Amino acid sequence: MPEAPAVVGEADLHAHSTVSDGTESPARLMRQAAAAGLWGVALTDHDATTGWAEAAAAVPETGVVLIPGMEFSTREGFTSVHMLAYLIDPLHEGLLAETARIRESRLTRAEEIVRRIGRDYDLSWDDVLAQTIEGATIGRPHIADALVARGHVATRSAAFDGILHPRTGYAQPHYAPDPLTAVRLIRAAGGVPVLAHPGTRGAHRVIPPERLARLVDAGLFGLEIDHPENRDDAKPQLRELARRFGLAVTGSSDYHGAGKPNRLGECRTARDVVERIIAEGSGSSPVTP
Repeated sequence: MPEAPAVVGEADLHAHSTVSDGTESPARLMRQAAAAGLWGVALTDHDATTGWAEAAAAVPETGVVLIPGMEFSTREGFTSVHMLAYLIDPLHEGLLAETARIRESRLTRAEEIVRRIGRDYDLSWDDVLAQTIEGATIGRPHIADALVARGHVATRSAAFDGILHPRTGYAQPHYAPDPLTAVRLIRAAGGVPVLAHPGTRGAHRVIPPERLARLVDAGLFGLEIDHPENRDDAKPQLRELARRFGLAVTGSSDYHGAGKPNRLGECRTARDVVERIIAEGSGSSPVTP
């Protein structure tokens, strides 16, 4: 499938590397961004910033601006909610403590899932570790990759539709703070928070205005509306909420390399919105060629 056409000045503000559940290294991701004709790209691994240095080192070679970021795991009741955090201070004590707790919970959750699956399928923790790099935020995608490697399923997507689907009983949630706490922590760390892919569950599951108002009061900057997994029926409602609350609208691919069909640069954020993010962020700075 061909890449999306290049538009001068646009950025893809949501992409993953092998530091979390992407299949490409941070440097490889930067080269892919250049091939896609992107002006800028945000590296937003789950609850981790350890890929920033490698991505930054590739900026002179690729000519692509790096927006340092992270995808912060949060939870609203039983619902997983993700918050994109741009230009945070990676050494902020509060944020470090919370993301360390999340990653530890992800790890113990993953070990328990593998233990449960191992009762019925030939799968071990070593199989999962073989699908990761040292220091990676281990999650269900790595278990899915191990299931593929073992021949139990054909693809990562098939694993999520089958063995790793909640209905099977193998999976379980991990610890994550509530979205309001996340927004406050991101702002305290000098970052700019954007609610990730808020329309994947359709119009009937869009965040209620009263809940969104609390996030806005705490410092929410925008909504990631132009995203390949947001449902079309939810987008008009989300755009109206953005207009009503004065929120920025961002566009991102949520690229995972071979881990998802999403194409890098297929959804993009306009340059003026990126410049507003850069103006508000004080925890770290974009890396320019």
